[in-house]
Amino acid sequence: MTTEGNPNRSKNPHDFDFAQPEALTRYVTETGKILPRKLTGLNAAQQRHVTKAIKRARCMLTMK
Repeated sequence: MTTEGNPNRSKNPHDFDFAQPEALTRYVTETGKILPRKLTGLNAAQQRHVTKAIKRARCMLTMK
């Protein structure tokens, strides 16, 4: 049984990509800085994935 289509499942940072800037704004300050792991509570792999997605979103101009 897969949980990919389950709307009740909470979002995992590995599910975010650059096309979802609303979801990524949770990990960015108002000035545009990426929040550190200490504040986000993510593990190292999740933080790297979120950081890469934010940088891709910036490059594609979908996010500040």
